Amino acid sequence: MKYFLWLIRIVVGVLFIFSGLVKANDPFGLAYKMNEVFEIWHIDFMSHLSLTFSLFMIAFEIIAGVALLLGYAFRVFSFLLLLLNLFYTFLTGYALFTGKIKECGCFGACIPLSNTATFYKDVVLLILSIILFANRRRIMPIFTKYPGTALMVITTFLSFGIQWWALEHLPFYDCLPYKTGNNMWQKMQPPPGSTPDQYQTVMIYQKDGIKKEFTMQNYPWQDSTWKFVDRKDKLIKKGNSDPEIKDFTLTDTSGTDHTKEILTAPGYTYLLFVKDPATARTDNMERIQLLLQKTNQKNIPIYVITSGSKTDALTYQHKWHLESVPFFTLDNTVTKTAMRSNPGLMLLKDGVIEHKWSFRDYPVDIPADNAKPTP
Repeated sequence: MKYFLWLIRIVVGVLFIFSGLVKANDPFGLAYKMNEVFEIWHIDFMSHLSLTFSLFMIAFEIIAGVALLLGYAFRVFSFLLLLLNLFYTFLTGYALFTGKIKECGCFGACIPLSNTATFYKDVVLLILSIILFANRRRIMPIFTKYPGTALMVITTFLSFGIQWWALEHLPFYDCLPYKTGNNMWQKMQPPPGSTPDQYQTVMIYQKDGIKKEFTMQNYPWQDSTWKFVDRKDKLIKKGNSDPEIKDFTLTDTSGTDHTKEILTAPGYTYLLFVKDPATARTDNMERIQLLLQKTNQKNIPIYVITSGSKTDALTYQHKWHLESVPFFTLDNTVTKTAMRSNPGLMLLKDGVIEHKWSFRDYPVDIPADNAKPTP
């Protein structure tokens, strides 16, 4: 039994540490997923706490995983892990059986899992957690009190420190379609050789209180005893033509679409993403001012991309003397995906993402030909 419990501890502990570290790479990702769940459950008033919940949940996964391996305060952590796994199993079961949540984000954007795989993974973890909790009195700590406590303190600092770095800068590893090296316009096109979704028009008629679906070939248009109720398009075969980047549309104040013009422009192009001008960080804006001067000298275009209101955008434009910079609007969800920092800077070269910076790391110089800018 001793070795069996050790095996379970290693499996569960390592899995939780791995899960936490993967999500710590991008705490905003889990926060945005929480907002999606809050909206579905009609508890939007909690959305302003989603990032806080994300930080503590990610940190807890790492801390609890380490505590499990060390046997530190095992009675407490085995109980807390059991509660967490109960919640995860409920959430992933809800996602699977209702279909209202496309992906749970359990391993972040870097390791997407289907709702089916995630649910059964959580069922197994729940069973293992029950076994550990039931045998909590048998498991003793590896280290004495002070070394164990020291390791837990270090783990706690690292758990939050990694996330702080990712929030202040950008994710250590970008797993989204807007990562460095991708051509955004190409990622917006259907994959070569792909097939679109196939739909069938369904006619719904009612007779004697019973509704029945018909196709366009056999619906009872000549039988007056059937009464028309509704018409809908039914998916009969899922295609594979969805592009990696969807809904990335840049429009000016008059609603004109400039997406292709900007994303396919030759040479260098800067995009300053300001998701919400009213709450955007103001750190290092003097670098943006300097960068603007240098781009004007070299005729390198720079655009501001925002999802905020027109009033907030104008206020931001005047406050930071960006009257000469064209402003374009972009869907809020797309902005959050394209740039995890508010604001954040992206450099394109011939439509390819050359570099991305958070508000902490704006470059001090523009790139020379065939060279990356100096951070």
